[in-house]
Amino acid sequence: MIQIISKTITFDEFVAWYPENSVHKYELHNGVIVEMPKGTGDHSDVTGFISLKLGVEIDRGELPYSIPGDCLLKPVRDESGYEPDVIVLDRTALANEPRYKKESVITMGSSVRLAVEVVSTNWRDDYFFKAFDYEEMGIPEYWIVDYLGLGGRKFIGNPKQPTLSVYQLVDGEYQVKQFRGSERVESLTFPELKLTAEKIFLAGLSN
Repeated sequence: MIQIISKTITFDEFVAWYPENSVHKYELHNGVIVEMPKGTGDHSDVTGFISLKLGVEIDRGELPYSIPGDCLLKPVRDESGYEPDVIVLDRTALANEPRYKKESVITMGSSVRLAVEVVSTNWRDDYFFKAFDYEEMGIPEYWIVDYLGLGGRKFIGNPKQPTLSVYQLVDGEYQVKQFRGSERVESLTFPELKLTAEKIFLAGLSN
């Protein structure tokens, strides 16, 4: 049983606390350690499908990017720390990351090409907190993959439907484009990506 600290803590305290080889995933939200919900099989299928397709693009284009198995993002605020479902790093920038080699911690948005969150029941974290923190870090591209249409109506419309929201940094602020059905996803990081929103969503719908 992992003892979760009851008082609010800093990011560094969170990193020191994080148990090695844990079967659970934890994040730090406003100084509080949060055990992330165990992903469903469908959620894992969507995450794996995205990693596969982006990995193919990296390999095909011989791009200087990598998709790590585990990676902790430290936002500007010292009370938060996130593990995106998928993260694409710029290998050429990692030499400037003081904590990556030893701790797999990313502190600069310039080291990240793309962060992806696949929505589950805690959708507010993805649309509210992470969008704010990733924007403040300067992460150039952020996907929210809402394959079940769980997000609030002000984010995905009414009636709610599966939606992939692509946030791209323009003059320091995120601008969002949304993709549904057979619409091809437009990515700054992967401009030649030939992938529709529907194909991503269907990866998480078990027959």
